[in-house]
Amino acid sequence: MVSILGISAFYHDSAAAILIDGKILAAAQEERFTRKKHDSSYPFNAVEYVLKFSELKLSQIDYIVFYEKPFLKFERLLETYVAFAPRGFKQFTKSMPAWLREKLFQKNLLLKLLKEHDKSFNDEKKIYFSEHHLSHAASAFFPSPYKDAIVLTADGVGEWATTTVAVGNESDLSIKKEIHFPHSLGLLYSAFTFYCGFKVNSGEYKLMGLAPYGEPKYANLIKDKLIDIKSDGSFKLSQDYFDYATGLKMTNEKFHKLFGQGPRDSKKEKLTQFHMNIASSIQNVTEEVMVSMAVSLKKEFNIKNLCLAGGVALNCVANGKILEKKIFENIWVQPAAGDAGGSLGAALALWHLELKQKRAEYKDDMQGSYLGPSYSDDEIEKELNNLNAKFQILNEKEIIEKTSESLKNGDAVGWFQGRMEFGPRALGGRSILGDPRSPTMQKNLNLKVKFRESFRPFAPSVLREDVDKWFNMNVDSPYMLLVAEILKDKKITMSEEEKKLFGIEKLNIKRSDIPAVTHVDYSARIQTVHKDTNPKYYSLIKKFKEKTNCSVLINTSFNVRGEPIVNTPKDAFNCFMGTELDKLVIGNFFLDKKDQDSNLKKDYKNQFELD
Repeated sequence: MVSILGISAFYHDSAAAILIDGKILAAAQEERFTRKKHDSSYPFNAVEYVLKFSELKLSQIDYIVFYEKPFLKFERLLETYVAFAPRGFKQFTKSMPAWLREKLFQKNLLLKLLKEHDKSFNDEKKIYFSEHHLSHAASAFFPSPYKDAIVLTADGVGEWATTTVAVGNESDLSIKKEIHFPHSLGLLYSAFTFYCGFKVNSGEYKLMGLAPYGEPKYANLIKDKLIDIKSDGSFKLSQDYFDYATGLKMTNEKFHKLFGQGPRDSKKEKLTQFHMNIASSIQNVTEEVMVSMAVSLKKEFNIKNLCLAGGVALNCVANGKILEKKIFENIWVQPAAGDAGGSLGAALALWHLELKQKRAEYKDDMQGSYLGPSYSDDEIEKELNNLNAKFQILNEKEIIEKTSESLKNGDAVGWFQGRMEFGPRALGGRSILGDPRSPTMQKNLNLKVKFRESFRPFAPSVLREDVDKWFNMNVDSPYMLLVAEILKDKKITMSEEEKKLFGIEKLNIKRSDIPAVTHVDYSARIQTVHKDTNPKYYSLIKKFKEKTNCSVLINTSFNVRGEPIVNTPKDAFNCFMGTELDKLVIGNFFLDKKDQDSNLKKDYKNQFELD
């Protein structure tokens, strides 16, 4: 038996993953344990969890692999400083002490941290380092159901690379092309995230959600001044407008002058039509780059499968465009596409590329991404009793019946079942559910449960066999990373008056038979639900369909704005009592808000730093 522990840490979204004989056993992000969103610290709790799950002590693990190479990253910092000197001296002096103190000697640092799990661990020869983008590419290709594929990874920056193209074939994977820092699609998108007043490395999906409210009025300006896109989708960014290579912020005065105003201060300034148009413009340019790359790669390599990873692969709208244009026959996106997935990719790269192990079979190996902790009925009951919660214990059939009835009656339900998801999306393990037919559900969930901006869309979970009855697609999308339009016969045509509305005014128009999951452009970010990976969730949607003739539910992550997704029954109960959720279902325990002691209510709104 060969065990490999993969670790990603020290940038954002630290995580740990474990493989036994090449099989993915467990993986989790540190933020879920520490309750600190995008936690970048050493993933002590995540490592503890995967070790416990595999029933191994650290000293019994055969290989430990870190997801990137610190020396290469240091080289980039030094060379960037030399290239841009004397600009950037401030950032250089700020980052150097940390590098010289710990990051450069990461092996020693890791050894010290690993010893905290197991004092008898002392073998530094077990510690390996992967490359950042190779980790991403391995996380996308090796768990995919394809024998061969083109693997496209794009994010902010790894060591040097920001975008890479790799070709995977059976158990082999090799990087063929790279675009290097400072030319980065991820950093370009992040610059606009910052400019619109959202948090970098966290608010990018808000920009994507805001885009359909605007018009891409600035797309040509972006292409004229900021990014030079070649016919094959490769690109160069003009560094005159950005400060990310040299300063401590994303954009500079020249950038602000180009668009006619400074960055939005989210504490003082509301979002305006200008910001919606900016969001629409950068989303438009991102899609153009991704689609151009996809077209050119298909032509060059003539492989029918595409795998995606890296933070940009979480841009499910761009993924949906590649799907819609039928450039590739099949698309598979790693659900933990960001840096968290690097822990898994590093372990897979070591298994297949260093240890030369063959892939056993060609199927989706992510197991629905349910790779985190789960809790037994005894553990749940003990926890709920400690919290003075009032609950009913039901069997599975009763749970499905009662929960589907609650949903039909318009309740917002916290749904906590089985193993926690790995990656940023809740997929029916740690979800908040609602009835998509309700015209008020989107607004209510945003404002009363999630405490977040009203424009943010919600995703539909749909039975896999019914996806083409509601949406303009008929492929597996288990990880909620593909966007498609709602079918014509489910749409509600806008009146002439409604068409004249601008921006956020468009929010309250009923657009379809399932308005709560239909975005303003008639699109939806779809999760297909499969009986084999999540039987309980599948049964719930099926029962809801029996009652309503609708095989779709609203599925949003079980948390409030700024909070990581809940991990434990205690996290779930706290969120339940701190929001206007009506019901909470944990395993086979059913909780009604009306039965709870009102003294247990929490002031939850200000507990987490807003993202």
